[in-house]
Amino acid sequence: MKTRAQKEESVKNLTEKFKAAKTVVFTDYRGMTMNQLSDLRNKLAESDAELEITKNTLVHIALDEAGLTGETDNIAQGPTATLFGFGDEILPIKTLTKAIKDNQVGVIKGGFLNGGFMEATNITRLSNLPSKLELQAKIVGSLSSPLYGMVNVLQGNLRNLVYALDQIRISKGGEL
Repeated sequence: MKTRAQKEESVKNLTEKFKAAKTVVFTDYRGMTMNQLSDLRNKLAESDAELEITKNTLVHIALDEAGLTGETDNIAQGPTATLFGFGDEILPIKTLTKAIKDNQVGVIKGGFLNGGFMEATNITRLSNLPSKLELQAKIVGSLSSPLYGMVNVLQGNLRNLVYALDQIRISKGGEL
């Protein structure tokens, strides 16, 4: 059992994480094995995110201290794990929803995106959006596509010029 000082330290750490995180998602992790939770934590760490299991009363206190308000009464009830995403807003959500879907256990309860409260259904919709890297790749592809087309057009003119010169050479009886 934690002492009061340890609980105060936990609330302080949680409050700092709530303030620093771009994405916060609460999930019911019941049914996940320790290996599944460990794998999920490792995958989340790759995208600058972490999953923490804390007492609900400490989460409520930390949410109040961080100034995050919304329909949080129903969120932190029962076993709750909190996802903190510090980098890309969408990638940790995608990782979490994929783990829930793959393991067929767990439920998203709700969360916060850039300080605004979001229902579980909206968080699930966000998980279907492309990640920041995917969007950047699409932009680069769409920007480079016209350049490739222009190169092909210019190469076509050069090919036609070479073909025309070759035909002139053949008509004048020239050899290689």
